[in-house]
Amino acid sequence: MASLTIRKLDEGVKTYLRLRSARNRRSVEEEVRVILGELIEGREEPLTPFSAPPEASPAPASLRSSAVPEASVTLIIGGGIAAFKSLDLIRRLKERRIEVRCVLTKAAEQFVTPLSVSALSHERVHTDLFDPQSEFDAGHIRLARDCDLIVVAPATADLMAKMANGHADDLASAILLATNRKILLAPAMNPLMWNNAATRRNVAQLQRDGVLLIGPNSGEMAEAGEAGVGRMSEAIEIATAAEKLLRPPVPRPLAGKRVLITAGPTHEPIDPVRYIANRSSGKQGFAIAAAAQAAGAEVILVSGPVDLDDPAGVTVKHVESARQMLEQVQSALPADIAIFAAAVADWRVANEGEQKLKKTSAGMPPLQLVENPDILATISKLADKRPPLVIGFAAETEHLIDNAKSKLARKGCDWIVANDVSPATGVMGGDRNTVHLISKNAANSEITVDSWPVMTKEQVAIELVAHIVKSVTHTSVDKSANKFSEPAS
Repeated sequence: MASLTIRKLDEGVKTYLRLRSARNRRSVEEEVRVILGELIEGREEPLTPFSAPPEASPAPASLRSSAVPEASVTLIIGGGIAAFKSLDLIRRLKERRIEVRCVLTKAAEQFVTPLSVSALSHERVHTDLFDPQSEFDAGHIRLARDCDLIVVAPATADLMAKMANGHADDLASAILLATNRKILLAPAMNPLMWNNAATRRNVAQLQRDGVLLIGPNSGEMAEAGEAGVGRMSEAIEIATAAEKLLRPPVPRPLAGKRVLITAGPTHEPIDPVRYIANRSSGKQGFAIAAAAQAAGAEVILVSGPVDLDDPAGVTVKHVESARQMLEQVQSALPADIAIFAAAVADWRVANEGEQKLKKTSAGMPPLQLVENPDILATISKLADKRPPLVIGFAAETEHLIDNAKSKLARKGCDWIVANDVSPATGVMGGDRNTVHLISKNAANSEITVDSWPVMTKEQVAIELVAHIVKSVTHTSVDKSANKFSEPAS
């Protein structure tokens, strides 16, 4: 059987087929073949007949394969010698995990074959507006809308003229007229054609209509002795432009801000072998550093000994003791925001043993403890170079909120992130956290407590950075309002 044609289906069956084929990213014809095969093998899907198939829940990002397409493009290949570049463009797009479905104009088939395009795209190639196999399900509408972007490469003078004037007499022009997606054109033609007044009018009209263009470039033409502006942009240029449209830059609200963060424990040596430490993994501080960097900040992370990889794009200073941490923190100033998530040891031995301390018949050697520098309080109370926003952490095992409020007042910081680190919680060294954000209103000294649900430490970091962004933005707006509210003289 060379083809599959089904007629006289009621609307319920048509709706079912369209929904199921869209879910599985197949044409209706292909979906019917799959259904028939499943019926023959006795393994049809347990879907209620003629009802919409259930929405598939997206897999968590951590479980998605890097090979799975993250976006889709309908690529229209126009009829010009530059069509050969479209084969490389398909490969470049697929390298960027972009699914490509291709449409060839009749003229394009004179330069590249549907077989070569299909082999590279791993998809059926569409060429005919009046193809009964695809138009059974309004194929040109699906090609126009079941994608994230339409790319036309090469975009010939004829094809752009059709677009500018609303023609729809073949599959390519019908798709371009029926789409509600962004369109990216890569013009390619002889320099005289590009500079012709008619082409210039058409280009201006397309740009007014919101169509985007890349190129054309300047250089030698396919015709001997011809040169000028008219060469189609290179495949890698078009693929890069398409990727920017499909994956716009993530907002970076902390761009231009310098964020200083401490993380992990400190190790206070008793002798060359033993030390005093806290049970901190550093995971929360490292997660905050990664979230702040993703928000556009310049991040300096001062970390005690941890078994974690340095976050990408973050400047990391590795230290051992509290005194080393304080020294690195002070050298990293000034900063716009300081977040002290490290579990700094409160005490160290007064006199570190140069050799390993030995057991004696007299019993345990005496260890005289002295207090370590208070890094949070030191920075919070600076007269000069104090960061505008200083955030401390309070790890408590009892009376969590009361102790955190007391710490906020005693240390002089702006916010405290309080969490219960009792052994039963599994917070120390674990991957989840339950925190309370405690802050003081600068105007009336009122203390507020914002309790968050159980989250992963990455989620806590993202939420904390979101609060910081809101605070920094609000402060900037207030300062701007004060600056420009002075009465005119």
